[in-house]
Amino acid sequence: MKSKVNVKTIVKMKGREKIAMITAYDYVSAKLVDSAGVDIILVGDSVGMVAHGFTSTLPVDMAMMLLHLSSVTRAQPRALVVGDMPFLSYEASIEEAVRNAGLMMKTGADAVKLEGGLEYEETVKALVKAGIPVMGHIGLNPQRALLIGGYKKRGVSEKEREKILEDAKALERAGAFSIVIEYTSADVAKEVTEQVSIPTICIGSGPWCDGQVLVFHDLLGLSENPPPFSKQYANLKEIITNAVRSYVEEVKTGRFPEERHYFIEKKD
Repeated sequence: MKSKVNVKTIVKMKGREKIAMITAYDYVSAKLVDSAGVDIILVGDSVGMVAHGFTSTLPVDMAMMLLHLSSVTRAQPRALVVGDMPFLSYEASIEEAVRNAGLMMKTGADAVKLEGGLEYEETVKALVKAGIPVMGHIGLNPQRALLIGGYKKRGVSEKEREKILEDAKALERAGAFSIVIEYTSADVAKEVTEQVSIPTICIGSGPWCDGQVLVFHDLLGLSENPPPFSKQYANLKEIITNAVRSYVEEVKTGRFPEERHYFIEKKD
């Protein structure tokens, strides 16, 4: 049996082996993805959109994240479990960031992820000082999409390229063990990967990062509005719908339950 993945395992994979990360939000999905051999399970704030029907990640709070995180960690996965810090759980103060990240660690997370770069360098330093491993997130930051007018491509101008590189180096300097790069020009993501010593994990940012991440529901064809950079590996929406349709038909026609699905207590 392979040993539990930790942050040191992930750091050592840079330049040696591609890192496979996927989101999971409950016990069942965590069991499934872990058995498939993923390296990292991200309990993402994307749960608000794919599982709760929100139009953005902004309504997601700590209570929701801790509930989903506790469900995932009860699966006792071999993969590293990263808890996503939701909107306004770390922005107000460093003290609040440490407190909320600590709650995630107490719930079973192996690390936390937060969005932002240079502006949160001191926050990341404080978290690491408190013994909390941190995964950064640069490029497109969904929690700040309103500032740029939506979920837009990043790294398309020289100014953006410089800012993304600056953010990556600030996170590395602060002690982050890895960085997610989202919806960023692939050449910029490649440059970041080459200039930092910690692993980069891409989503919609090309093939030259140290790893890739996808959302569970996007990968399995369950999302209503998947992003343009996701890849669908199965159509579970169709499979599930057909299965439930068959159940409904059998109930209506009396074919379910069959005799093997129930019992009759015989009386003496």
